[in-house]
Amino acid sequence: MSLPELQVAKTLPDAWDYKGQPVHRATTGGWVSAAMILGVEGCERLATLGIAVNLVTYLTGTMHFGNASSANTVTNFLGTSFMLCLLGGFVADTFLGRYLTIALFAAVQATGVTILAISTAIPSLQPPKCTPDGVNCVSANMTQVSFLYIALYLTALGTGGLKSSVSGFGSDQFDETDKEEKTQMATFFNWFFFFISIGSLGAVTILVYIQDHVGRPWGYGVIACAIVIGWVIFLSGTKRYRFKKLVGSPLTQIASVLVAAWTKRRMELPSDSSLLFNVDDVEITGADSKKNKQKLPHSKQFRFLDKAAIKDTERSFESMVMVDKWSLATLTDVEEVKMVIRMLPIWATTILFWTIYAQMTTFSVSQATTMDRHIGKSFQIPAASLTVFFVGSILLTVPIYDRVISPIAKRFLKHPQGLSPLQRVGVGLVLSILAMAAAALTEIKRLNVARSHGLVDDPSKVVPLTVFWLVPQFLLVGSGEAFTYMGQLDFFLRECPKGMKTMSTGLFLSTLSLGFFFSSLLVTIVHKITGDKKPWIADNLNQGKLYNFYWLLAILSVLNLVLFLVGARWYVYKEHRLAEEGIELKEDDFVGHA
Repeated sequence: MSLPELQVAKTLPDAWDYKGQPVHRATTGGWVSAAMILGVEGCERLATLGIAVNLVTYLTGTMHFGNASSANTVTNFLGTSFMLCLLGGFVADTFLGRYLTIALFAAVQATGVTILAISTAIPSLQPPKCTPDGVNCVSANMTQVSFLYIALYLTALGTGGLKSSVSGFGSDQFDETDKEEKTQMATFFNWFFFFISIGSLGAVTILVYIQDHVGRPWGYGVIACAIVIGWVIFLSGTKRYRFKKLVGSPLTQIASVLVAAWTKRRMELPSDSSLLFNVDDVEITGADSKKNKQKLPHSKQFRFLDKAAIKDTERSFESMVMVDKWSLATLTDVEEVKMVIRMLPIWATTILFWTIYAQMTTFSVSQATTMDRHIGKSFQIPAASLTVFFVGSILLTVPIYDRVISPIAKRFLKHPQGLSPLQRVGVGLVLSILAMAAAALTEIKRLNVARSHGLVDDPSKVVPLTVFWLVPQFLLVGSGEAFTYMGQLDFFLRECPKGMKTMSTGLFLSTLSLGFFFSSLLVTIVHKITGDKKPWIADNLNQGKLYNFYWLLAILSVLNLVLFLVGARWYVYKEHRLAEEGIELKEDDFVGHA
């Protein structure tokens, strides 16, 4: 009997190898497998930022787009990348699993970047260069633009699939029931953020320099090669990976509760909530995970959704066992959906931060192209490399918060985390307002210098003002991102119900996506209203009023902050809400963000 027991101890009950056999702890998973997955994430960030931060200069300088349309192209590209993460997550959770999703979408991303490199290398896929006086400047034709968009959105599709699965598949390599491996998993997410940062730094420094001084084909070619290398390394670890069974998408649960409630909208709710269908009654066929769910108390908010759990009195108990989830949901499923709905006001009021974030890769870079970027007499900083201050600010803010701000806040606010998740988000929103104020004042300064030197009508000349005037806005947004990022992720991770824990990543990524799309919408509206006579966003920035656009964002952010504070005051944390009912919250599994 000892040998079989020893064999069982060596295998994991909830993980399988690539052949579908139980995995052995000693020969699979752990840091070796996780390291192969981390390389893919580093390459993904290298690709996304390596393209996005310097794309606006290519669109205006080579493809002859206007400033407004260039900014919208960049924000639409980034918005689509993050929105497709939701599709990638759905595909991974429901159909392919995380491994196949990563393998497939990494190949798609490599294809997109390769096409982009080709489009920058073939002269016929770019419009002819402008004359020195800028009078004869032909915009890119439909074929050239189409080729560019195919490359960008194939890259966005690949990015979406990767982001949705990389962190989750990395965490699958560690067994949470083993104390040592659970500790290793926490370390894994620290390294995950480190690789994101390294990829970001490489993108905004080395890659941008190669694109500007060696050539775009070389810059994008390096990205494509890095993705292929990361992809090959990832595939080479196939025999070592641990695979988990498909759990289904939380979007399906939300949809099924809404459908069941709607179909029973004319039915009367029982006065006693214990008469509603719940997890301790019977499991719905095909939903084995329900037996692991923590039973949640009934709440009086959004009572319309309770109708999804109304039992059909005309059906026998035995027939109810086989009922479809689209017709009947447990009360716990309903309460989990309510938890998500309660988070929506906070979710909605964090979107605008990422609209401000988008300006760091668009108009701030456009401003930098017009200013003096020299260090010394010979070296000139690429305009897009100014985002190194943005990335550096993030990397500095995280340890400063951890080592300085958090201990002080713990002492005075008596909160175990120092600042609560919502307080951290609030700090990030305040910093974003200050960033837009700084950006507006800097742009006013830049325009005054341009006017005093007679450069208003000559965009080809450099405005004699050092580009380092732009540093404050990059630092403030970078620091704001660190607070908002940490606060949002912590909030969604803690507050999402355990049965829908992958929803935390989806909620977070959707705020980024909608923030970028809102930037595109706002730019389009402003450009249309201000017109060509007195444009805020002119193709020649020296003739525009970009500072008004920054002031508009600052005002919208102040209004958004007020709404956020109202929502934060109204919101009751899940832990406190359950404690009031006398229920102890079970420890949630950690879910990393891609």
